[in-house]
Amino acid sequence: MRLYSTALGIAREDSPGVLSLLDLDVADLGALLRGPGTAAARTAAVLRQVALDEVRLLAPVRRPGKVLIVGLNYRSHAEEALEMFAAMGRPGITLPAEPNFQVVAGSAVVAPGEDIRLPAVAAGEVDYEGEVAAVIGTPATAVRAADALDHLAGLTVANDVSARDIQHRAISGDPTASIGVSKSFDTFKPLGPCLVTPDEFPEPLDLRLRTRVNGELRQSDRTSGFIHDLAELVSYLSRYQTLEPGDVILTGTPRGAGVFSGRHLRPGDLVEVEVERIGTLRNRVAAAPGATATVSPAA
Repeated sequence: MRLYSTALGIAREDSPGVLSLLDLDVADLGALLRGPGTAAARTAAVLRQVALDEVRLLAPVRRPGKVLIVGLNYRSHAEEALEMFAAMGRPGITLPAEPNFQVVAGSAVVAPGEDIRLPAVAAGEVDYEGEVAAVIGTPATAVRAADALDHLAGLTVANDVSARDIQHRAISGDPTASIGVSKSFDTFKPLGPCLVTPDEFPEPLDLRLRTRVNGELRQSDRTSGFIHDLAELVSYLSRYQTLEPGDVILTGTPRGAGVFSGRHLRPGDLVEVEVERIGTLRNRVAAAPGATATVSPAA
């Protein structure tokens, strides 16, 4: 089942490109998950049908209670990170054996089509990271991996936008910086276009993810390249805090983020993250309010 949060209410895609607006008294899918759950969307009465391209989409979950970011979870990305550390004269660095995660602000979430705004205090090294995002459907506390996927409402697409200068200061031990802050600026977590329920996906999860900037392919990998699979991630994170309905887990990004090539985001850039069986998340990049910046020539 494919579900959308729209400006007209919650919708179900009953046929390609056509949305059925549902008779549900909740504002978005986050509220639905914190209430009756996705089962209510399967049986809800249809108010009317509209074309998908005529509706303004919202983020599936507009204000998650928590957004948890998992780092270095694709083998390809882990390999390029080790290559970078070796080039920096730090060849002894090893990757964590357990999932590495950060909790970032739910207020960073924005909808498909909304601008990613470069923050005035850290505009020079902003980067994209295309990711598959898992949305929690029922509370999960210290759950076993064997039971973890039962707690999912579904999957969506995310862009884990990051201010690399702040992130690198944090990694270097600067007490005035943190990785969480580098990923928590307003507009830094585009999410969408829809939520697709778990019954639509194969197990083990094997989806193609691609990220393009101004039409240029920058990232391409499959979720079969995860180091820690989805069930393991949910189980591990649930040991540290209860995962609640509407919480969002970003499962990692593959090789090809801009930090490794020095190609950071500039005003006018169009970032597209496409995930097989889910859809494409598109967002433009804009300068900070009041800032003067040169528009990317490739935009």
